[in-house]
Amino acid sequence: MTNISAERIAQIEARFDELQAKMASGELDGDAFVAVSKEYAEVEPVAKAAAELRALRDELTGLEEMLAGDDAEMKAMAAEEVDGVQKALGDAEHALALQLLPKDSADARPAMLEIRAGTGGDEAALFAGDLARMYTRFAEENGWSVEMVSANASDVGGFKEVVMSVRGTNVFGRLKWESGVHRVQRVPETESGGRIHTSAATVAVLPEPDEVDVQINQEDLRIDTYRASGAGGQHVNKTDSAIRITHLPTGLVVQCQDGKSQHKNKAQAMKVLAARLYEQEREAAASEQADARKSMVGSGDRSERIRTYNFPQGRVTDHRIGLTLHRLAEILEGPGLGELVDALTAEDQAAKLANMDG
Repeated sequence: MTNISAERIAQIEARFDELQAKMASGELDGDAFVAVSKEYAEVEPVAKAAAELRALRDELTGLEEMLAGDDAEMKAMAAEEVDGVQKALGDAEHALALQLLPKDSADARPAMLEIRAGTGGDEAALFAGDLARMYTRFAEENGWSVEMVSANASDVGGFKEVVMSVRGTNVFGRLKWESGVHRVQRVPETESGGRIHTSAATVAVLPEPDEVDVQINQEDLRIDTYRASGAGGQHVNKTDSAIRITHLPTGLVVQCQDGKSQHKNKAQAMKVLAARLYEQEREAAASEQADARKSMVGSGDRSERIRTYNFPQGRVTDHRIGLTLHRLAEILEGPGLGELVDALTAEDQAAKLANMDG
């Protein structure tokens, strides 16, 4: 466990006191107040954890002095309390170490969630639909909002591709572990012989950038309109409302045909394009500091097989951390996904703490 020095704790508390004084001074103008408020919100939980650790260390020092003294009654009282304080001290040290881990600035952002059917044909599209429902219900469980950005429905149900925008508190920080290949093993309803089929869907979770994060020049775009296809009644055959945007410098292509309005489809497609460009920038920066970002959980590479959903055995296995839960139905309903996300987060934190100690 990282041994956090008294000097480091004093630095944290001093900076917190400094920020508190600035906030209370009434001398900050708009931009300065916003900047100080943001840092205050980041430092406050760290300062509270530091103060808790310092108080427990002081308490343990006092108990050790009592144990070393001559007063038998005081020694007996200290002996009763010392084990509890030592345990609380270990917990507090761990809590502060977690607060001091490098933060991913994107964790607090909303996320663009893209799900695509992979190998397996109709069964893969149905599974992509299952995943879309799972994430929608998980979002509802967390009090987040979900907006459908684009959907290409399959004839048999489910989706060939679906893109959703998820907004709320710490959305990307919770969903980022979901990027990768999800595999399903089950007997399709159309399978008369009862054979288990294996299908797959790919999930990509991208943090949504602020407008200032990604500058897109209109000259770099080729925008094509075409008639939407698929379910939607007669309307789709009459209007060139679907949009395809090609970002010429990178070759990225985004399509949106979900809305009846060409203007709305363009706006949604631009949101997806901005998220993909922002993720490209993040990946480029990450590759420059790959060692610092390595963890046992994985890279978030979309080609990496991360999880298997086995229906005959009712189990879900996350291959990155070797965790198997025999609660498939609850996980696909949404609420059970939280246990997997928590386990992945804890594993990532453990790896980063070990890296700090090393």
